[in-house]
Amino acid sequence: MKGRRPRPEELELWSQVARSTSRLPGRPKFRASAPPPKAAVPRMPEDAPPAAEPLPEFRIGEKAGGGGQNGTAMPSYRAAPPAMDAKAYGRMKRGKLHPEARIDLHGMTIERAHPALVGFILGAQAQGKRLVLVITGKGAPREPHDPAPRRRGVLKQQVPQWLRLPPLGGAVLQVSEAHLRHGGGGAYYVYLRRLR
Repeated sequence: MKGRRPRPEELELWSQVARSTSRLPGRPKFRASAPPPKAAVPRMPEDAPPAAEPLPEFRIGEKAGGGGQNGTAMPSYRAAPPAMDAKAYGRMKRGKLHPEARIDLHGMTIERAHPALVGFILGAQAQGKRLVLVITGKGAPREPHDPAPRRRGVLKQQVPQWLRLPPLGGAVLQVSEAHLRHGGGGAYYVYLRRLR
């Protein structure tokens, strides 16, 4: 739509819409022809820092230009790269790496699941295992006619947080949702650090 003039039928439609509206009570009539009054520009003190350069004009749909202050591109805010080897990470995400151990927390309460997960992860790391599978389940489906809102998939939400916090954060290198062949959205791959 950049640079396109409205067609005659679009202008006619707009004029019909404009004629069918009425001004809100107590509101002044809008006049598009009158430019807004210019405010007086205050004088800057002599010891004030120089004003920043104005930003270049940008229109919606237009690609952004060079970016930074000295022509360098602005930093990208994409997700952080994997902490583990990129080749191994790609194989793991495609389900080509097979977990050396697994724990099924599915159906457990938070009070039972957390200590079970801590013992499993620290034990697997002590045994020198690198890739383990943590099964959380996807959570019960929402009941469409349930009168009270209920939390669903509590373990699915809690497990990644537990794996990033002490005492497990130091043992875990990477957490990623499992491939379909290993449980998909109901399980996580956990790639462990080597013990030093």
